[in-house]
Amino acid sequence: MSLAADLIAELTARNLSVAVAESLTGGLLVAELVAIPGASLVVRGGVVAYATDLKHSLLGVSAELLAAEGPVHPEVARQMAMGVRRMLSNDGTPADIGLATTGVAGPGPRDGHPEGEAYVAIAIGDRAEVLHLHISGTRDDIRKRVVSESLSELAKLLHLG
Repeated sequence: MSLAADLIAELTARNLSVAVAESLTGGLLVAELVAIPGASLVVRGGVVAYATDLKHSLLGVSAELLAAEGPVHPEVARQMAMGVRRMLSNDGTPADIGLATTGVAGPGPRDGHPEGEAYVAIAIGDRAEVLHLHISGTRDDIRKRVVSESLSELAKLLHLG
């Protein structure tokens, strides 16, 4: 079984929902989850907020934060994870878990951040954990590794394995 399959099974067993906000990974993370049969029971959906302004308008990330720090910042990731929980709510009830990715896939640095720098945030309830990553490789390698690190971090927080 894959890690995504294990996560879908665990979320289903616990009756927990997950909502995904992606920038750097551009939809790869939610695609990994929804590739698993039965994912529709727990995956609320995904938002690809690739453009910086969408992080504010769709996910509620502070415009002041984005102006001061840009999109590659731990607090941006945290606010994306919290925002997607609210945005993809069920009749006003936020998703149980918000999962967000932001960073620089390359090629090359962007806005003072090196290629391969990324943040993954997982929001559960009122708290959010943020993982800071430095990944080397091609653009595709970086994006795929952020997906796998996101799933691994969620598994840790759910105490799987």
